[in-house]
Parts: sequence; structure tokens; C-alpha cells
Amino acid sequence: MADMTLTDRDSHFEFGANWQSYIGSVDRARIDAAIAGLARLVPAQDLAGKTFLDIGCGSGLHSLAALLMGAARVEAIDIDENSAAAARALLTQLAPRPDWRVQIASVFDAPPAALGVFDVVYSWGVLHHTGDMWRAIGDAARFVRPGGLFCLAIYTATPSDAFWKLEKRLYARAPSPLQWVVRQLYMGALLAAKALTGKKPSRMSATIRKIAA
Repeated sequence: MADMTLTDRDSHFEFGANWQSYIGSVDRARIDAAIAGLARLVPAQDLAGKTFLDIGCGSGLHSLAALLMGAARVEAIDIDENSAAAARALLTQLAPRPDWRVQIASVFDAPPAALGVFDVVYSWGVLHHTGDMWRAIGDAARFVRPGGLFCLAIYTATPSDAFWKLEKRLYARAPSPLQWVVRQLYMGALLAAKALTGKKPSRMSATIRKIAA
């Protein structure tokens, strides 16, 4: 059984609010870039007709890319309900077929008996955030069908690792009001950076029309 601190969302950085903001900027160029990135790992001919598991789906953009590349079925999981909501919103609007499902689940407590096994298991920039990276990698690998593909990306080691580990530990242990303040400061800095570069947040509905045009 997974350590409760590993499966408790409150002990993790909440990426979901960021992803809900991000999906408003998803346009054709971002979708094409996601498809190109996924195709470098799994060529379209190898993904067509296959099952695809997206662990730590975030915005759902890579789940969308898999569907657009011909995946027969996509399952997406994320520990953060706001991330799951963002992924559902994106796929509901843009997925070419209804052959997908988004669930709120941790890699540690979503056994293959419940989800099944998949031709392609994908987890990009996620498992090092779980609190037990090597265990997370082992658990994620259980979802790969024999002969299937496991596509994984984790941070490389840097001299700043000790600082970021301390920062994440302090954030995870901070009371909710303080976490909220930190997130607002982050979003303020992000919006300021966008303003300085001339970028403006866009509405999801406008993005959908642009893609459909």
C-alpha cells in the first residue's frame, strides 16, 4: 500500500490551477508541437490503433496528441483534480473521438487491475514530483503491456537539486493560506512576464474557434 503522504494531493505542489490557465492558450501551433514531440518517441504508425496511458496528464495536451495520432483509446490520470478538470475540458472540446477517460488518481494507488495495461505508457516531466521517484517509475512500468513502450522524462541532476528539494518540502508543509499566496505571486509573475513579451491570456472558446477555422 502506498504511503499516505505520497497519495495525498495536499502534500504535492498544485499544478492544476496553472494547467487550467494554460489550456486557454492551446492553439493549433501548440497542438502540432505536442504531436511532433510525441511522434519523436512513438511514430504515428506505431501509435495508431494502440492504447495509451498518460500518467500525470496535466492539461491533457499530450493525451489529445495521442488521439489525433490515431490511438484507439486514451486513459489519463492525475493526482490533482484541477489538472483532471483541465484535461477533461480540453479533450471534451478538441478530441476527435470520445475514446478517452480522465481520472483523479496517483500512480501509487492506481493498480493495473483497475486501469489495465497499455501499449504505450507516457509520463513526461511528472514522476520526479511524486516524492518517491524510483518507486513511481516502478509502479508506472507495471502498466506497460508486454512488448509495449514506456515513454518517460524526468529532471536531470543539477547543483540546485538540494534547494528545489527544500523549497518543495517547505511548500508542501505550509498551511493552505500561505500556499495560496505563493501561487498568486507565481501567477502574477507569469502574467507580468507575458505582458512584457506582448502575450495576452486567451479564452478557451476563442481558442476552439481558431482551431476549428
